[in-house]
Amino acid sequence: MQVTELQARVGQEVALSEWVAVTQERINAFADATGDHQFIHVDAERAAQGPFGTTIAHGFLTLSLLAGEFMTKGGAPEIEGGRLTVNYGLNRVRFLAPVRSGARLRNRAVLQSAELGEGHVQLTVLNTIEIEGEEKPACVAETVFRVYL
Repeated sequence: MQVTELQARVGQEVALSEWVAVTQERINAFADATGDHQFIHVDAERAAQGPFGTTIAHGFLTLSLLAGEFMTKGGAPEIEGGRLTVNYGLNRVRFLAPVRSGARLRNRAVLQSAELGEGHVQLTVLNTIEIEGEEKPACVAETVFRVYL
């Protein structure tokens, strides 16, 4: 979409990603990368006795998909003429439902604001990370990023 269209799109859905699988292998790799090896994430036998009946993804793994898989699989608006997109931060994040190993997620992005700066546009986006087949989303996060023109 063009920068000139952004103001008119505030409050509207601007992207819906493809589904992304959260495998146990991905969960284990995230645990290794962060050092968070709590049993609920990496020990299937022990996690089976817990409240979710299986291992679950780290909340921050779910959140990190906003910077990776969801960006490349249609979960973020594409700005015509954008040369570089950088993460500027988060305003609010809530983890609302556990993501069980093997679940599939997708991101639904609603544009909250678009502010034109010198050489860039700053976007605030409300992201709802949905779990396939479940009513409650895994995560709701308001992200801020800059697209350099």
